[in-house]
Amino acid sequence: METTGHQPEEERNGITPIGHTKPVIQNDRATVRLPMLLGIALAGGMLVGATFFGGTKSLNTIGKGYTKYREILQLIENNYVDTVNTEELVDYSIEKMLLKLDPHTSYMNPQDAIAARSQLEGGFDGIGVEFNIYKDTVYVVTPLAGGPSETAGIQSGDKIIKVDETPLAGGKVDNSKVFKTLRGKRGTEVRLTILRKGSTEPKVFAITRDRIPTYSVDAAYMVDGQTGYIKVNRFSETTYDEFKTALTSLKQQGMKQLLLDLRNNPGGYMDRATNMADEFISGNKLLVYTDGKDNRYDRQTFAKLPGQFEDGPLVVLIDEGSASASEIVAGALQDHDRALIAGRRSFGKGLVQMPVQLSDGSELRLTISRYFTPSGRSIQKPYVMGQEGDYEKELEQRSKRGEYYVADSIKNDPKLKFKTDAGRVVYGGGGITPDYFIPRDSTWQTAYLVQLYGKNIIREFAMEFANDNRKKLEKMPFAEFDRSVVIGDDQLARLVKEATAEGIKFNEKEYNRSKNYIRTQIKALVARNIYQKANKAGQNNEFFKVVGESDDTYQKALKLFDRADKLAHGAVSYNK
Repeated sequence: METTGHQPEEERNGITPIGHTKPVIQNDRATVRLPMLLGIALAGGMLVGATFFGGTKSLNTIGKGYTKYREILQLIENNYVDTVNTEELVDYSIEKMLLKLDPHTSYMNPQDAIAARSQLEGGFDGIGVEFNIYKDTVYVVTPLAGGPSETAGIQSGDKIIKVDETPLAGGKVDNSKVFKTLRGKRGTEVRLTILRKGSTEPKVFAITRDRIPTYSVDAAYMVDGQTGYIKVNRFSETTYDEFKTALTSLKQQGMKQLLLDLRNNPGGYMDRATNMADEFISGNKLLVYTDGKDNRYDRQTFAKLPGQFEDGPLVVLIDEGSASASEIVAGALQDHDRALIAGRRSFGKGLVQMPVQLSDGSELRLTISRYFTPSGRSIQKPYVMGQEGDYEKELEQRSKRGEYYVADSIKNDPKLKFKTDAGRVVYGGGGITPDYFIPRDSTWQTAYLVQLYGKNIIREFAMEFANDNRKKLEKMPFAEFDRSVVIGDDQLARLVKEATAEGIKFNEKEYNRSKNYIRTQIKALVARNIYQKANKAGQNNEFFKVVGESDDTYQKALKLFDRADKLAHGAVSYNK
């Protein structure tokens, strides 16, 4: 199978940390490393349809190096003064060797490879919780509705201090360790030792693992009588099927125009991306092509099926977190003048990786070609071989020069000009530049807010509010909930008090900046808690409807359909 992309350090699935409700406060190391991350901080990319290399070449050219490496390992094993783990040395040396290549060629040990692959599968075996790690403490964000953890009585805010006999407190805890302890074959039992807020004695819960489905279409709903909205968080095994189902449903509800949200979508399977683009593009137009060292890895993908939405205004939202497969979709739609691309310049990943499973279950993802949009653009941003650190900081550099806030700060290479079908100028070499620029709204982003999320304060408060008012809220249609439920200042004051009790120092200035955002997030999380069980296919429509009310980018995008309609009928739209 073919894939493109990377995953943020906090993924959204049944036992991984929630990543879609957490605000992006600044470009920390994890955020900057988005292109290199798949699964739990793992390098990823476009996984081309093979698990082995085609063709054969003489090994003579590498034989001497292999012999030398084996001799050194043997000398260390037999003669080094201290006992060493040669397996760890091998992994370390491989990782260091790959740093001399491009930023997306990567190596994963067996455990990390399994976790990374699961991010793009349609499900996995586990206990069904979203978690967050804060200062080496594992907090349950929420048990998945209908999953084993919810059935067993696990609650949002619970601290997992031990899994069977493995402690998850008092030492270094990372995502890999949590994956390893919580996942296992369905039908097997795992015992969680939980410390619950307000309790001094831990409780033990026996949970039987089960199949946990994962979804990639976060939301699909009608904004008004003619406008549909679909948010896709990655391109996984089930994305295209989920997307087709959502698109069919919206058309049946009278959709005439669509807002497709690919913000912070790190990529995934390439064929799911091209299939999605095919739903919008008529005829047999080129969607993407790849070019490698030789023709073994060269291919062209064309539109081939009658799509469900080949006519009608289409707006696509992207940002600096949109990469790989997301950029393939946006690039194809932009080059064929089919959609108005809005938001901020996308990440800029156009390298193709092949996954090679090694004999011990580890995996090498080796860059073997580049992909190009229909106009001939490679959207891969510049990098210097072996200088991964500079590559990682590129998003940070965008922020420093004001690109997230001023359209004129976008630096495109004037030598890499290409033209769309209608003759519009587009650029290669640095992601997809939107047709219509929408700046980032950072007014609400504060360090105080980061701490609230880190200690799960906002999510816990929302859960408590939902539980305290559940009988009344469950009787409300969502429209009434949205109209009548208000998170008041008295409730926010209680949240601040709880945060202070958890060791978060109150900062009045930062609190006032984040106040309305906190208010909206609480209401959205309450909506998800109350209405999610009624939703099928994992969609959180009510959550995104509430969030959308204060999402500046979303609101501006909804006003662009006239431009999108003109573009689709031959009128040129310029970057603004």
